[in-house]
Amino acid sequence: MALSPMMQQYNEIKRSYQDCLLMFRLGDFYELFFEDAETASRELGLTLTGRNCGLKERAPMCGVPFHAADSYISTLVKKGHKVAICEQLEDPATAKGIVKRDVIRVVTPGTLDFDQNDSRNLFIASLNISGNTGSLAYSDVSTGELYALEVKIDGRDDSLGSELAKIGPGEIILTGSTLERLSQVIGDDLRAYYYNVLDDSYYKKGTCERVIKEHFSIESLLPLGIEDRPGLISSVGSILMYLTDTQKQDPSQITELILNDPSGHMILDRATVRNLELLETLYDKNIQGSLLGVLDKTETAMGGRLLKRYILQPLTDPEEINLRLDGVEALVNDRDLLDLVSSSLRKIYDFERLSARVSSGRANAKDLTALKLTLQALPELHRALKSSNSKLLSEIDSQLGDFEELADSIDRAVVDDPPFLITEGGIIKDGFNQELDDLKDSIADAKNWITGLEASEKERTGIRTLKVGYNKVFGYYIDVSKSAIDKVPEEYVRKQTLVNNERYITPELKEKETLVFSAEARINALEYSIFSTLRNNIKPYIPALQKASSAVGILDVLSSFAKVSISGGFVRPDVDSGDVIQIKEGRHPAVEKMIGREMFIPNDVLMDCSSESMLIITGPNMSGKSTYMRQTAVIVLMAQIGCFVPAGSARIGVVDRVFTRIGASDNLAYGQSTFFVEMSELANILRNATNRSLVILDEIGRGTSTFDGLSIAWSTVEYLCREGHKIRTMFATHYHELTVLDKKHDCIKNLSVDVSENGSDILFLHHIKEGAASKSYGIHVAKIAGIPYQVRRGAQAKLQELEAGEAASRTGRGISNEQISIFDQVASPEPEADSSLELYKDAMDTVRSVDVNQITPVKALNILCTLQEQIKEIDQIDQTDTE
Repeated sequence: MALSPMMQQYNEIKRSYQDCLLMFRLGDFYELFFEDAETASRELGLTLTGRNCGLKERAPMCGVPFHAADSYISTLVKKGHKVAICEQLEDPATAKGIVKRDVIRVVTPGTLDFDQNDSRNLFIASLNISGNTGSLAYSDVSTGELYALEVKIDGRDDSLGSELAKIGPGEIILTGSTLERLSQVIGDDLRAYYYNVLDDSYYKKGTCERVIKEHFSIESLLPLGIEDRPGLISSVGSILMYLTDTQKQDPSQITELILNDPSGHMILDRATVRNLELLETLYDKNIQGSLLGVLDKTETAMGGRLLKRYILQPLTDPEEINLRLDGVEALVNDRDLLDLVSSSLRKIYDFERLSARVSSGRANAKDLTALKLTLQALPELHRALKSSNSKLLSEIDSQLGDFEELADSIDRAVVDDPPFLITEGGIIKDGFNQELDDLKDSIADAKNWITGLEASEKERTGIRTLKVGYNKVFGYYIDVSKSAIDKVPEEYVRKQTLVNNERYITPELKEKETLVFSAEARINALEYSIFSTLRNNIKPYIPALQKASSAVGILDVLSSFAKVSISGGFVRPDVDSGDVIQIKEGRHPAVEKMIGREMFIPNDVLMDCSSESMLIITGPNMSGKSTYMRQTAVIVLMAQIGCFVPAGSARIGVVDRVFTRIGASDNLAYGQSTFFVEMSELANILRNATNRSLVILDEIGRGTSTFDGLSIAWSTVEYLCREGHKIRTMFATHYHELTVLDKKHDCIKNLSVDVSENGSDILFLHHIKEGAASKSYGIHVAKIAGIPYQVRRGAQAKLQELEAGEAASRTGRGISNEQISIFDQVASPEPEADSSLELYKDAMDTVRSVDVNQITPVKALNILCTLQEQIKEIDQIDQTDTE
């Protein structure tokens, strides 16, 4: 048996898109057939039906309404599928034979742009690796951005993996040979990416060079800065070809190639981005609690996307940094200007994406209305910025452009609240086009007659339940309930029978319907033509619109910095090319925001590359060592993105890279232990840190035996302090043995966290002081964490035993039998009879020790926490005694 003509057409098109789910337009639905239908049914939770296709068995089929297809396509693509959209290319009503159809677009994980409410960038990246150079081009088709950069690959540096992690591409395109190299370079991290292996022809230099020149309408690659960089030529050319193939048109929204020079930005590897919680918190992956969550007070989608890039790419040129700081300072010092800027920005839509939609021919009438409202808000920004003395704000003002004529043309043509669909009329204002107005007038009388038909027929027939209705299938009709059929006039012609109703039409209603339908089809076609012309007339403005949207994004980020600086009490840092990092009363912006500024204990930092390059920090867990180190790195980073910082004052000698090794983490899925991950991250730091870097190390060597760990930590400190290569380092440790190194190296300074001891009451003051800590207070931390009383008593006894043993080993004496018997006694699982009473006495002593006239809020809260824990333990012991 032969396939039906329509299914033959389907199969012919499907053969060219074997790796895609083919959505085949049939009337008001996109249908999928055979294996595609089974996949879509499973992924989307749709009912699988069947269709006669000419074969013995029906073809599996499922479908979605074409007007709601975007959300279904998004779901399929986000699950890793490519979707080919096959559209009807002619009107089925006028088509002869099978309606012409073809694929108008292929949606992939890197080109998905349906969600207009998602302001984040979605990049598609093209990678080419040749020798020891990785050439990377990446683009967001929804905004028209195109970037390119080169990364050196030497087998030791994780720069390529870090760049990919920061970009976070939804899709990577590459050749098979590049895929092999990429797998060698980033290893198991490759699993995190969706990639498409393309034929080598996409990367031929000659072809790519021709494509680039044609796209940008240039005779030479010299203006783009890639003329002598064959790897970048291949990456940029291949991504332009791939986008043309998938979008079925030239990606004209891409009007500029931006070269990213890694040397102009601070390098942040994946571990640092994660450990400093720059974009999301470490454990629950929330934006709130991260640096991005603190700094993001942006009003526009462009500003939100740019802020993320600023955070991931801090500047290293003091002149550029201070230019941004000047702009922030101008806004901080002029609150009226800041208010005007913020109120104007709130009126601006995502016109970076709106411009791209216009350029690609996918903008609807609502998009043009949003563009008009955006352009009407720009003059307000002009008026606000014209008096600013900031060089950067003046540059922004000059780039906003004048779009009054364009905004006026949209305003005159498009209704204020247009429908989403642009093919069914209702989008062009009356008075804009005479032919359109005449067509509307020609059916006005007929529409008025139909509108009044229900009332006149009720009066004429006496049928009170009579209604005049309309639907797309049957057109206009007169609806009569079956109980009133006997009153139906003879001229009524039955059109449709329902369970409780009959529907009719009259010759006169049919005549009016034909008149209306004929005119409305012409009206809709004319409105679509007028709209398409208007949309095409906007295309010459695209480069200027993109330039203006970029300027708005920068202004939005600067105003966001100004707002958080004012509300957070931040100060302008002094940023220079020296090597001194001096922070007075520094604070962690995210921690401070969570607990309240009045509760946060600020601390000072002084580092350089000579006399104080290595800060060894000792003290108990939970006392603030990690926060102290992280806040230093975050303050440096904030300064270098051009933001004010949470401190009393700050001087920042520019940092080229920030490295962090913080906290315990493993990678069980890839078979990597906690200690292996720690050593891998440490190896990356030691191989790539320079004397312009900032290194944050926390508890190096704790994942192995004591002597192994201490030896590694000791050697690491000395390596980072070697003459001629002193690197600014903060090193937190519980290996108190390291504190003697300050006698050997004059660049080492010991710091510790201040602790207040009052009998059994211990308070962590979160204040950093000079000198080494005397002990770690680990058992006290165990108490705060809720470790049972009996375990802690046993641990305390064992600690005394071990300390005594260590002292005895130094003097030649052993551990006494009395000490052993004490440990055996307190380590017993049976609770002591007086344990509850002892804890009660401890609690009373804590209360008696409080001087209410001198106590600080932080101390009061710490004491209250201690009392709560003591009461909980009393209750636990009493419960155990009862049982």
